[in-house]
Amino acid sequence: MLDEAQLLGLKDTHITLDANGLGLHSDCRAALSRLQARGLQQGFDLQVVSGFRSYERQLAIWNAKASGERPLFDENDRPLAVAELSEEALLHAILRFSALPGTSRHHWGTDLDVYDAAAVAPDYQVQLSTAEVTPSGVFGPLHEWLDVRIAAGECESFYRPYDRDRGGVAPERWHLSYQPLAEECVQLLSLQLVEAKLRTSDMVLKDTLLDLLPDIYQRYVVVT
Repeated sequence: MLDEAQLLGLKDTHITLDANGLGLHSDCRAALSRLQARGLQQGFDLQVVSGFRSYERQLAIWNAKASGERPLFDENDRPLAVAELSEEALLHAILRFSALPGTSRHHWGTDLDVYDAAAVAPDYQVQLSTAEVTPSGVFGPLHEWLDVRIAAGECESFYRPYDRDRGGVAPERWHLSYQPLAEECVQLLSLQLVEAKLRTSDMVLKDTLLDLLPDIYQRYVVVT
């Protein structure tokens, strides 16, 4: 069971690193190794492009997007004109693809973004885009294989928390979550805990965010 600081991504004492510096919870890592072995038998080299992410890293991503230093895209991978958006519209545009700092499932070491290294050249830059994971996309076959395993309950306890559009976070087919531990973390995290941390943060759009936080928490954090 994670403590409050671990849930918020403020410390990483629950995380282990592999030789490449990838951070995951040890329970998640063991399950991932089993899933990778199954994938290799089918010709897939399932690798992770993103695992554990700290609060500070998530905050840096947020602030870069909110200030226009990092591009924002819509569901069709088209760039958005940040300067033309209201603060509320900008908040929702960010939250469609980036978690609010303190609420990212990547803080827990249970969630990871995956791709098939066997399908691309070694120097390929993974985009985590919709085009990559459609049935005709470069990683489509891997995800169709994962679809079958998840539906059959044979995916080493991994599932897709963002498998479809529920009006909050956009679908992320590349995002897998280790369900036994992630479900515990969802129950432990609370609006009050997140709000207390955000009030002391130096995040862009903080005042508008705090005004809308109950709705945002329900729409983007609870509903998965």
